[in-house]
Amino acid sequence: MSRAAFTRAMESMPAFRSLMYAYVQAFLEQVMVSVACNGAHSLKERLARWLLMMRDRSDGDALPISQSLLAEMLGVQRPTITNAAGELERAGLIERGRQQITILDRQGLIEASCECYKLVRARVASHLPKTYV
Repeated sequence: MSRAAFTRAMESMPAFRSLMYAYVQAFLEQVMVSVACNGAHSLKERLARWLLMMRDRSDGDALPISQSLLAEMLGVQRPTITNAAGELERAGLIERGRQQITILDRQGLIEASCECYKLVRARVASHLPKTYV
């Protein structure tokens, strides 16, 4: 969609405008929680949160992501991600493969995650209720 078409839609369609404002609010809250989370929680908890957030936006439990990219996203060295992912794997929550992580136990991963995952999920659902039906 071009910028001009987007602007026209925002001006002429109140429902679209409301949806976009709700999305922006939900996104900003997610960013604020992520910033606080990065300073307050362990890498294992943050990794579990990231994997769950990725799963929420994907079509299945197999997530096509490398440990190097996860390390970059979480601001740590790759060996540190390898250790944290190994803990989650030994707990039976995930399985690591080449350029892929598969979630085996979603509920267990939620429990291994910090409270930020549930908080963001609830906030997004309050702004965009049809997202988590």
